[in-house]
Amino acid sequence: MTAADPGRGASPAWDLALAGRVKTGTCSWTDRTMTAAGVYYPKEARTPEDRLRFYAQDFPIVEVDATYYALPSEANARAWVERTPGDFTFNVKAFSMLTGHPTKVAALPPQLREALPPEEAGKKNVYPDRLPPDMVDEVWDRFCLALRPLGNAGKLGCILFQFPEWFPPGRASRDHILDCAEKLDRLLPGIPCAVEFRNESWMRDDRSQERTLAFLTQHRLPYVCVDMPQGFRSSVPPAVAATAPLAMVRFHGRKSDTWDRKGILPSERFRWDYSEQELSEWGPGVSQLREQAQEVHLMMNNCYRDYAVRSARKVAQLTLETQGMPGTR
Repeated sequence: MTAADPGRGASPAWDLALAGRVKTGTCSWTDRTMTAAGVYYPKEARTPEDRLRFYAQDFPIVEVDATYYALPSEANARAWVERTPGDFTFNVKAFSMLTGHPTKVAALPPQLREALPPEEAGKKNVYPDRLPPDMVDEVWDRFCLALRPLGNAGKLGCILFQFPEWFPPGRASRDHILDCAEKLDRLLPGIPCAVEFRNESWMRDDRSQERTLAFLTQHRLPYVCVDMPQGFRSSVPPAVAATAPLAMVRFHGRKSDTWDRKGILPSERFRWDYSEQELSEWGPGVSQLREQAQEVHLMMNNCYRDYAVRSARKVAQLTLETQGMPGTR
């Protein structure tokens, strides 16, 4: 360990995870602005293996976002198991095709690219509703089978299904969520299907919130609470609710001027350095989630340079202090 490395024994995030069933971490450990020299990782952490081992000394959980852009590999999943402590957790973001987002043809394995219908083969992006069902099933199989090493090691926390802003409430959408949950339970038994919305209609007012949360509670599907810019079609209010044994909050930052802008990098969209005051606003909500759920994940998606790292440390320390838990700092 380096002088800048707090180590697991002096990490507020690990203290919190071990004392209070609350895990805090970031939504990436490989963002280019985060891996730049002198930002977070020590200079000797030059490889993905070095960086993950270093990160896992600081935090007990991380979200894998690369799986949204490309199907995961079993070899990577095995490597992640080997490079992290036994009680480390990976939350994995569902592949774009599984949530109805456009999927780049180049992101598909060669075998699937070659099997595309002629009318789709020449396109840059494809959508699941325009593909043969057996092809979409093959994507599901590849996605889940690759993650089995994490599941077998007890390190797979959940699969995060972030549905797009053109996914409105209604019977068809609810049926699709249940279909996702059924497929996930069949291929990765016992792994929660966490649901995040990007269409404000699901949580627009008290009535819509009651209906949405009742649906998720009925089917024991974790609702993903969010902290994000408000005033957009994709803006979901920061409602606090636990609808399953796992509860989660994802912090996307509050950078309104870039939230809806097209063609910018994710690191620019989520470039928000949370203040202690902003994070402390979630104190009562985190207490509520701790009372209602068996485990709580607080995930920082403000992945620009070390913003998410510092936010995760802050929220861990604040939670330790407000909950009256022992800590090392």
